[in-house]
This record gives sequence, C-alpha cells and structure tokens, in this order.
Amino acid sequence: MKHLKFASIGFATTLIGITLLFSSTLMAENETETDESRLSSLAKFTKVLGSVEKYYVDDLKIQEIVNKSIEGLLSNLDAHSSYLDAKHFKNMQIQTEGEFGGVGITIGMKDGALTVVAPIEGTPADKAGIQSGDIILKINQKSTLKMTIDESVAIMRGKPGSSLSLTIVRDGEAKPLVIPITRDIIMVDSVYVKTIEKENILYIRVVNFDKNVVRKVKEGLSKNLDIKGIVLDLRNNPGGLLDQAVGLTDLFIEKGIIVSQKGRYEKQNSEYKAKVAGTIDNIPLAILVNGGSASASEIVSGSLQDHKRAVVVGQKTFGKGSVQIILPIDKEAIRLTIARYYLPSGRTIQAVGVTPDIIVYPSKVPHTSNDFMIKESELKQHLEEELQKVDGKKDEKKKVSDKEKDRVITEKDILQDLQLKSAIDIIKVLNIKNSK
Repeated sequence: MKHLKFASIGFATTLIGITLLFSSTLMAENETETDESRLSSLAKFTKVLGSVEKYYVDDLKIQEIVNKSIEGLLSNLDAHSSYLDAKHFKNMQIQTEGEFGGVGITIGMKDGALTVVAPIEGTPADKAGIQSGDIILKINQKSTLKMTIDESVAIMRGKPGSSLSLTIVRDGEAKPLVIPITRDIIMVDSVYVKTIEKENILYIRVVNFDKNVVRKVKEGLSKNLDIKGIVLDLRNNPGGLLDQAVGLTDLFIEKGIIVSQKGRYEKQNSEYKAKVAGTIDNIPLAILVNGGSASASEIVSGSLQDHKRAVVVGQKTFGKGSVQIILPIDKEAIRLTIARYYLPSGRTIQAVGVTPDIIVYPSKVPHTSNDFMIKESELKQHLEEELQKVDGKKDEKKKVSDKEKDRVITEKDILQDLQLKSAIDIIKVLNIKNSK
C-alpha cells in the first residue's frame, strides 16, 4: 500500500489537518455524527491542550503537548499502533533498510507488558537463553513500564560488541532473572532443510519470513522428491512478509482462500487465493508451533489447518493478526492498524492465536537408558578419533561426515524434542492410513 503523507507546520496546521481528515473521510462513514458534535469534540480537545499549556507544573511547549497527545491517542488504540518521533522514525528506517547491531528478539505488547514474542534462532538473545513469553521488566537499569515497543527497540539496538542486560520475568521462576547479552550484527538464515534419520521425512525449519523463504523451501523440496512426509517447524517464528506466508501456504493447497485482509474501507480489503500450479497435496504434513509463533506463522499454520491439509502440533500461538502501515508526517510518522487478517474459516488470529490440533508441551522424550547403548560401529569411530588426537592426523572424511550430519535430524536429536517426535509419529500414522 502506498504511504499516505500528511505534513504539518505548527499547532494550527495540525488542527486543520485533523479537521480535514475527519470531515473528508470519516464523515461519509458515520452519518449519525453531526458537524456540531465534531466541532464540540475538537473544541474540547483544544481547551484541554490550552489548560495543560497554561497550568501544568512544568513549562511544556505546545509542540511537546501535541506530541504527547498523539502518542497517548495511538497507544490507547491497540498494542501495535504508535507514534514515531523523528529519532524513532529514523531508527526504524535504519532497521528496515540497513544492517544494524542488536540482540535478535521480536517483541510485542501483551496485556500491557513488553513481552518477547520469540528470540531469533542463532542470535545473541537466543544464545543467552531468552525465551518466548519472557516479560522484559528492565533494559539495563531502565524500567519498561509505560515504555513503547519502539523505545525499547531503540535502546536494545547498538554497536556490535557492546553489551546490555535484560531483567525478565519468566513463568515458573521465583524471582526476575538478569540476563547479560552482547550485541551483534543480526544476520539470519531464514530456512533450514534437513532429513530425519531412517524415516525418509523432510524437516523444514522456517526461522522468519524474509523475502527468500518460498524460494529456499522450493529448493529444499526439489532436492528431496522421494519423501513420505514433511515436518514444517514454525516454532518461535515471529513472522515477516505476508507474500512469503501466502506463497508457502500455496505450495500445499491447490485452491481456495489462504487468508483475507479486512479493514474499515473497501480498498483495504483483499483476499489471497491458492493457485493450482506446483501444489504438493499428496504428502502428509505436520506443522510445529508454540507461543513464539506469530503473524505470518499463524497465517500459514491456521490456513493449512482450516483446509485440513496439515496437522498442527505444539502450543497455542501468540495471536498477532493485524495489519499496520507507516504514515509519514514530515520527519515523524505514525504506525497505525488499518486491517485484520482472517483465516479461510472466517476466524481471526488477533488476540486469539491458533490452537493446535494436538497439544504437546516441550520436553524430552521419555526413554530408557538402553536407547543409548553404544554400538560397535560407534565405538570404532570413537577409538579412531582418539587415535587421531594422539597421532595428530586429520581425517578429511570426518569433515565430510560433519557436513552431512548438519543436514540430518538424528534419533538422539528427536529424543530431546517431544514435539518433534509427536509430529513424526503423526506423519507415520497418516502414511499408514493412506496406504489402506
């Protein structure tokens, strides 16, 4: 959507802009509201501003009062609308257009608290142990109470190699945890494709929805044509580009609505539909989600769930299903919610999330110690490695083996992840059912 631009020069122009905006667009939508009541409301607003300017204990300039008014208005609309002053607007442009140092987490407001949607895999926050659902109480020594998302992001961003600390409240912990993190350049590989050992099942991990997701998933599928099932892992995926979520969903269904967007005005409404070409509809599919799966992840999992194309496994998702745009105002801007996403069944994601077909909480797979009994081949390999250490020789074959290991989910890996084990078992059951 093309950005709308509103320029304002001083307080008087701002009020004129507000009056024109309300009278030219919203009046047609709400005929029951009279010109008199509009003017009365605007007069009340102006009177309040004047009273604050005249009587407030601190000497505030009219520009400060107006900015605080705009900020309060937007923050009271919903958790995702906000006012961006010149500094925060510039920081947002740096974040979206360039490389920057940060910690690698996606955050949102949940029940009025600054909450971690998900740490991005492989980033400093992930390595430091930040988890989805953590409530950020302090950034360094600064309280996050009444702090906006943009303000918190600006503080956490910084020079690579510099450090900060997050004080977090975590469910199950008796007291807040202080977690030190060293900033780094955030560069993330969005898609990992692996095979699951002995099962001929493909594991596709999507970390976030950047512009490369559909292309990389297609490449992974083209290299693994003879598979019996797919596990699509969207856990702790905070979302990203809508077109990539639509494109990924489209790979697995051949017709019907993938997601629809509905706003206040007809031009903000749209439907995204599946295309027949290139559809993979004959391979069992299981999708892993959790509380860190948000936005685009919820569109993919919820849409495929509605189409009965996939079994969704894990925990209830975050519940971020609204559309925001940035409206520049000179050197400043506002982020405004203009629409909500709806799944094929008509249900909304916003504040509700996607409930898995099968609830599975994260834990290790219960097993006996016999599962780890060392085999002859493993013992031989272990002894060869020890000889290499003594002789100081390098084994080039071992390097190749390590590369192959990076592409395989082993039995040992599966035993550490009950949710993944459940998804694999579901695919096995679906294959048995299909064979009959």
